[in-house]
Parts: sequence; structure tokens; C-alpha cells
Amino acid sequence: MPSYSSTYAQAACSFLFLLLLLNPNFSNKATAKHTHSSSSTHHHRQRPAAATNPRLHSAYLALQAWKRVIYSDPSNYTSNWAGPSVCSYNGVYCTASVDDPETQVVAGIDLNHLDIAGFLPDELGLLADLALVHINSNRFCGIVPQAISNLTLLHELDLSNNRFVGPFPSPVLALPSLKFLDIRYNEFEGPLPPQLFGMGLDAIFVNNNRFTSTISSTTLNGTGGASVLVFANNRFNGCLPPTISQFADTLEELLLVNSSLQGCLPPEVGYLYKLRLLDVSRNGLVGPVPYSLAGLAHLEVLNLGHNLMTGIVPGGVCVLPRLDNFTFSYNFFCEEEGACVNLTSRGRVRFDDRRNCLPEKPLQRSKELCDIVAEHPVDCGQRCTGGSAAGFVDGGGALAPFLAPAVAPGPT
Repeated sequence: MPSYSSTYAQAACSFLFLLLLLNPNFSNKATAKHTHSSSSTHHHRQRPAAATNPRLHSAYLALQAWKRVIYSDPSNYTSNWAGPSVCSYNGVYCTASVDDPETQVVAGIDLNHLDIAGFLPDELGLLADLALVHINSNRFCGIVPQAISNLTLLHELDLSNNRFVGPFPSPVLALPSLKFLDIRYNEFEGPLPPQLFGMGLDAIFVNNNRFTSTISSTTLNGTGGASVLVFANNRFNGCLPPTISQFADTLEELLLVNSSLQGCLPPEVGYLYKLRLLDVSRNGLVGPVPYSLAGLAHLEVLNLGHNLMTGIVPGGVCVLPRLDNFTFSYNFFCEEEGACVNLTSRGRVRFDDRRNCLPEKPLQRSKELCDIVAEHPVDCGQRCTGGSAAGFVDGGGALAPFLAPAVAPGPT
């Protein structure tokens, strides 16, 4: 089963490999850490003895300002952040400048998994040669400073699993070279800016925050280009719009778990022909499974569980050549078509069809409840307004006690 970070890691490795080819002095250790090596990074590395050019001096000023606002460093990882020899600092990586091979610059900072507490000072804007910043799994807090917008060469920004707050960090939108953005597991709130989807990012991780956007054609009104989109566990609402098809040529992983989605799954999802993982579980989706999903020849994982979907489970989906895991439990499906009747005969396909309205299967919903739902068909032609899923169901108000999806609680 693919991880939703697998595509991110593979593509990022390709970028760093290219960086190594162009700049052979770039630390191999940065590459090992970025590809999630489990080896320790806490030992001292020999680097040039002093800040020998103005760019390294600017980096010295920035890193000293940062050290002053680090209030807890349990492993003393930044204890050697002293003196002008910034290329010898733990977690700091130098290489030749892209515009002057004779000039050494600070190109990367990696402080992942160190439990450091502090915040990001404005002086980080002095690190204009940075290509990557990885500070995930720490206790950094506060807002992301506007000065981050000065990092015009930044390719990867990983702020995940910290304590950042405030609206979506708008300085990110001014980074022309950015390809990977990971801000998951923080306390960001408010809407996602539509500009985010027009930046040409390869991977966007915004899951497990407090975002409250209404997902709509306006929200997803960019140029596509992403291979990974992870929006899970936020406080969105609205319907997945047909404009999701703009990602058809690139998107491989789409995760919208517990995002308060409503309405019907649009047939345009079936246009995402490179998709390997689709997880829209724990939402308020209604209506049938689009037959277009039968065209997703690369799909390995499909999770529709814990929604309000009805109708037939299409046989074309159950015979997808690479399908490994198909979950459609806790819905109101009334019939399985073709190979779906006996997925166990396919051997390798793991599936979960519990708590539906499948008369010949065990562990289903009551006939009384299934009959009530069958009497109130879904109108997928109705315009999505971001309201309750019951609005798509004829007589939905009467079904309110039954149309409450089993949605996991959002982040607190």
C-alpha cells in the first residue's frame, strides 16, 4: 500500500540528486536525512573555518538571531552554533552558489525531530541562498515571518508537526522556486488561498490543521501540477469540484479524509489517470460511485468508507488491475456488481463492505434504515452550496437522524 508521503520523498530525492550533481560539495548527509535515513545526525562535521564571504556573514547573522530565540534544545544540537564558521554548525549545509561556483553559501537547514522549542525570527530572510528548510517534529511556535518571502531559491519547506498558528502562511505564496510544501500538524486556520494551487507545487501537505475553506471550483482554480494533495483532518466544507481534473496529468495521491466534504463524488475524479491512492473516507459524500473510476488503471488504494453513498458498487472498479485495498464500509450501497460480489476470489484484494445495505452479506445495516434511504434518492445534479449532505437527498430533513456520518473528530 503506498504511503501518502512516498511520492513526495521520491521526487524530493530526485531534486537533491540533481543538486549534488550540480554542486558536488553539498553535504551527502543532507541527502541521507532528507530521504528519511534513520542514522543519527547529531555528530559534529568538519567545515570551513570562517565566514569567508558576505553571504556566509549574512547567514551568520541570521543563525545567531535564530539561536537567541531557541528556548529549549533538549539534545543541545545547536550548542555549536557559535562563531562565524556557519558551515560547521550542526544541521547547516553549505555548497557552491548557483550563480558563482567559487562562493560557498548556506543551502540547507535540517533540524528534523529534535524537539527544539522557539520561533522563527525575521532575520531568516537573510538566508537568501537556501534551497531547503526542514524543521519538522519540533516545538517551534508563533507565526511564519514575512521575511521568508526573501528565500527565492527555496525548493522545499517542511514546517510540519510544530505549533505554528495564524492564517495560511502567506509568505509561502511569494516563493517562486518552491516545489514541496509541508505544513501539516500545526494550528493554522482560516481559508486556503486559491493561489496555492497555481504555484506549480509538486506536493502540498496541509492536513491536520484548522483550515476552514469551502472547497469549490474557485479554491481549486490553478494550473495543477501536483503529484500529492493531502487535505485531511481540517474543517473544510463544500463539494469536490469538477476542476479537480486539472491535476489529471500529475496527481498520484489524493487524501481528503475527514474534511467535511458534501455532495456527490464528481465523475471528473476518474480523469485522474495517474492516481494510485484515493481516500475520501469520513465525509458526508452522497450518491453513487462514478463509473469513471473504472478507468483508474494505476489505482492501488480506494477508500470510500464512512460516507452516505448509495447505489451500486461498479464491477469495473473491482477489477482494476492494481487494486490492493478497497474500503466502502459504512455507506448505503445496495448492490455489488460483477466481480465485487466476491472480491475474496481475487485473493490479493483486501476489502471492507460492512454496514451497507447488501442483502446477501453479513454485518449490514437494518432493512428498516436501508428502506428509508432507498425511498429518498440523491440528486447529483443539484448545485453544491457547501451545506448539509441532506440537501442532496429528496426528503433529506426527514433522514437527518440517519444521515450523520461517522466522522472522526478534527484536530484540537
